[in-house]
This record gives sequence, C-alpha cells and structure tokens, in this order.
Amino acid sequence: MNRTQKKQYIEEMTNQFEKSEAVIVTHYQGLTVSQLDDLRNKMREHGIIFKITKNRITKLALEKTRCKDISELFSGPTAVAMSEDAITSAKILTKFSKENANLKILGGIMGSDVLDLAGVENVATLPTLDEARAKIVGILQSPAQKIASILLAPASKIAILALEKSKK
Repeated sequence: MNRTQKKQYIEEMTNQFEKSEAVIVTHYQGLTVSQLDDLRNKMREHGIIFKITKNRITKLALEKTRCKDISELFSGPTAVAMSEDAITSAKILTKFSKENANLKILGGIMGSDVLDLAGVENVATLPTLDEARAKIVGILQSPAQKIASILLAPASKIAILALEKSKK
C-alpha cells in the first residue's frame, strides 16, 4: 500500500466506524477461504460489513471515532463486523464461532458501550427488532382474541362460563 492508498483506507474505515451502530472484532486465524466466504455471505445478506483489517492502519482510523476504546483488540489476524443492527451481527458471529472454533470473538462496541466476549454473547440472545415487534403484537392481540372467541361461542357455552364465574 502506498501513502495515498493508506490515507484513503483510513478515511474509509473512519467513515464506516462512525456510521456503524455496532462493531465486533474477531480473530479468524485457521478459517479456510471458503469458510470466510460463507461468513461474509451470511453477513452481506443482512447488510453487515465483515472486513479483514490491517491493524496498525485501523488503529489510526479508530483514533478519530467514538470506537477508539476498542483499539486494543486489534492485534493478530483481525476481522471486524460493522453494522446498523448489533443484535443480528452478534447472532451471526456467535453462531458461526460455535460451528467453527477458529473464529474467536474478542469484543466490540454497541452504541457507546464497550463489550467483551460475554457482552457480545448476551447481545446475541436478545430478540431482533422484528422479533420484538412480533411478540408485542402477539401480546396485544391475545386478549382481543379471547374476547372475540367468547362472544362468538354458542349461548350455552356463555351460560356455562357465567355459571362457573358465579361459583367463584
């Protein structure tokens, strides 16, 4: 890399770190090219950038961002996942690291919170935004469904229900 390429790389990485809600740092040593391609494809499907980094230059890019607290994680064969959705990236990386022992999650940052391995695994257990919305809708619909089913029941069932309620 010549000087202008390094400068461009630093600017590009700085912009990506600033735009990303979550940054997760991993070691990928021991993974085959096909395994890395598989992981990249899974990440790309969800709009997540998974990039093998140049540590020294990436640390320079980190100095100018809110992610500077994770610069000590950049040593050895490092790859970084950057995304708008912290939960999805954490889920994909956690699942992949369980299937492939050579991918090691080091930590990351979500918003302004620095995460270690346990923190990333905890984030991976959270429901995604769509899952949370579906649960809320289900909770809100359940009482309405019960009332509707009671109202649509034959009169004999309503009478039995009223009798049972009066006994209590």
